[in-house]
Amino acid sequence: VASIHKVDISIDAQTHYHKKATEIYVILEAEPDAQIELDGERYPVEPMTTIYIRPGCRHRAVGKMKIINVSIPVFDPKDEWFD
Repeated sequence: VASIHKVDISIDAQTHYHKKATEIYVILEAEPDAQIELDGERYPVEPMTTIYIRPGCRHRAVGKMKIINVSIPVFDPKDEWFD
């Protein structure tokens, strides 16, 4: 039904989206200037910030951070799309 994994982000991620998956990011650690970009808008993050990412939302992490990523349904690399 869902998958969960820890991700260490050391460089800015590439903007992408999912057609089927909903993701929840839980920020564990983040540099002071770290941000999450959702549909072109950037939001600052800090430890224990939680981000809800619905299908179709273009998103990426900006800056160094460690996150827990919950994917519903289970993460499928075939559902990762780039413009």
